[in-house]
Amino acid sequence: MKALTEIKLPGLRKQYSGKVRDIYKVDDEHMLIVATDRVSAFDHIFPNGIPGKGIILNTISNMWFDKIRFVKNHIVEKNFSNFPKPFSEFPELLKNRSVIVKKTKRIDFECVSRGYIIGTGWKDYQKTGKVCGITLPAGLQLAEKLESPLFTPAIKAETGHDENVSIEVMKNEMGAVAAETLADLTLRIYEFARDVMDPLGIILADTKFEFGYLGNEIILIDEVLTPDSSRFWDKSQYAVGSSPVSYDKQFIRDYLETTTWDKNSPPPPLPDEIVEKTKDKYEEILKKLSAV
Repeated sequence: MKALTEIKLPGLRKQYSGKVRDIYKVDDEHMLIVATDRVSAFDHIFPNGIPGKGIILNTISNMWFDKIRFVKNHIVEKNFSNFPKPFSEFPELLKNRSVIVKKTKRIDFECVSRGYIIGTGWKDYQKTGKVCGITLPAGLQLAEKLESPLFTPAIKAETGHDENVSIEVMKNEMGAVAAETLADLTLRIYEFARDVMDPLGIILADTKFEFGYLGNEIILIDEVLTPDSSRFWDKSQYAVGSSPVSYDKQFIRDYLETTTWDKNSPPPPLPDEIVEKTKDKYEEILKKLSAV
């Protein structure tokens, strides 16, 4: 299978192309979102993708959208057989990797929940003893479980790196009520998913969500609890003090840390071996989550 890294629908103009997803207008109130096989790390898109990745992301995300019933989401239609023309004319490009959604006003903050200290949170903690302005106990080790999950937002960047910020920054930007609503929803979804995955032998270390306004209502959008947006760890091999065995993009990040790439210049292609192992990890987490 070849990675599908670029979507071109003849006669249709793409509205937006992100790191992984492309967006097309359906009508004034709806959009079509396509998950490609593109892969990004450290906020850069790599020249080669992961074959079948977009289908896996779409499948996992749709499963969680169905399961999380305590917050509304943007999904309108996920069955390709029900897509209207002209989108129904492109099964080879859209089937199983696209959804029709309500058009919302995106909230430009990444809403992150962390149950364990890892990634940028670990780096911030090492420097300051804090994560997004939240003071943590001294002496925490890499990958250690936190006493309670944290809400740690980040400013979404169109180019360059997303920036971790405090909830106070969110409150100043969008108002206290909206910011606290986002914090509550983020933590509720994290805790719900964490408890669902635990019996499956999966640790949900952290995850990020995106929300948007539909009128005056905040709803869940984009993707949910995928290996692109979350860290999934193998519970049986988890150990404090080292980067745990994962079923997500952390495998690529760990590989890149061993290279000479500076994370600022255009990234080199991923080696075939890394592509194949990443594909295996994504397929494995899909299989595990299928038991949900």
